[in-house]
Amino acid sequence: MKPSDRTSGSDQDSHEARRRIAFRFGLSAESRAAAFLIAKGYRILTRRFRTPLGEIDIVARRRGVLVFVEVKARDSFDAAAEAIGERQQSRIIAAAQLWLAAHPEDAMRDMRFDVILVVPGSLPRHLQAAFDASA
Repeated sequence: MKPSDRTSGSDQDSHEARRRIAFRFGLSAESRAAAFLIAKGYRILTRRFRTPLGEIDIVARRRGVLVFVEVKARDSFDAAAEAIGERQQSRIIAAAQLWLAAHPEDAMRDMRFDVILVVPGSLPRHLQAAFDASA
């Protein structure tokens, strides 16, 4: 084995370890966000709704309004907010359309797309109607 082969394997291991940590950090943030929503009177319908087009972190309902929630965890609120670009919004909207196709009883409800920003050592920040599906 060449020294370069060992280095690339080590780099791969390091990359995989960082991915696992980021995944766990994301799951923890989603759990914090779900608890935060429950405390605010939301009913969690599902978490991590996966489709071939995208994933919705949390689908919830409150007072008849269906809410698709994206959770972003970063070191700062600004960094978390900046992490939600147009491409990701499009993927979330596409996944929401699949949710509605699978749950036609929700298709006539008022709905919105919220974002919850999670940073260490602070309460989550809930941005209601953070983006619009009609844009």
